[in-house]
Amino acid sequence: MAAARAVRPPAVGGMFYPADPATLRRQVRKLLDAAPRKHPTGSIAGIIAPHAGYMYSGLTAAAAYAPLAGMSFDTVVVVAPSHREYFPGVSVYSGDEYQTPLGSVPIDTELRELLLASCPLVRSGEAGHREEHAVEVQLPFLQETLGSFALLPLVMGEQRREECLALGRCLGDLAGSRKTLLVASTDCSHYHAARVAVAMDQVMVEDINRFDYEQLMTDLESGTTEACGGGPTVAVMAALHRAGARRMDVVHHCTSGDITGDTRSVVGYLSARAWS
Repeated sequence: MAAARAVRPPAVGGMFYPADPATLRRQVRKLLDAAPRKHPTGSIAGIIAPHAGYMYSGLTAAAAYAPLAGMSFDTVVVVAPSHREYFPGVSVYSGDEYQTPLGSVPIDTELRELLLASCPLVRSGEAGHREEHAVEVQLPFLQETLGSFALLPLVMGEQRREECLALGRCLGDLAGSRKTLLVASTDCSHYHAARVAVAMDQVMVEDINRFDYEQLMTDLESGTTEACGGGPTVAVMAALHRAGARRMDVVHHCTSGDITGDTRSVVGYLSARAWS
């Protein structure tokens, strides 16, 4: 008898996005159709996208995802922060599939084994994957734009400079072994007045537009800018640079205040794309 497949079920369906498949597909399609268009100037190698509820950051995420429609990747690597659990290093999901209301996405077990063999800070398990939303909310956008792909979900328990750059080196070396899309999952500043948030986020925007992940790490460490997924962003930028990407552009930025009208305490969101 074949062993049962280990499936990570949706944890935030009905909270961050609709749990009903038809409703979710309609919402994602509507966001992709409404997304601001900045046409690619080369092959897209990676993106940065926010991970809040779709009513807040969905349009910003869609601005990064919309140009992927019709493209094909063997594997999508999503690097996300851990909001609910602390653990050392980086956790790669040990199971077989990640599930959303739109269906299951298979884990790239071969790439997982290669990463585990080459990057000692990565451990296989369920830590950081059980209730974490930062990987999950990216998947319906990927399912709608790409259709079929394998997934390598990574959650960072620590975001120190050495972990971020080490993970970037490992991912950069592996990215060339197959057609891979790298995704950093992050929101920006948290709970400042809108004018403060926009100024802090602008530092991150400028670092990304210069493709300067070292400076972004420095600005995150100093508090000049904020991002809950700052470490994943640095790691993905470093990996993209190592894999041959040479340009990165922020394509959309907003705050929760732009949606709710309450500018007293907001969360910032941005999305970006990297070209090879």
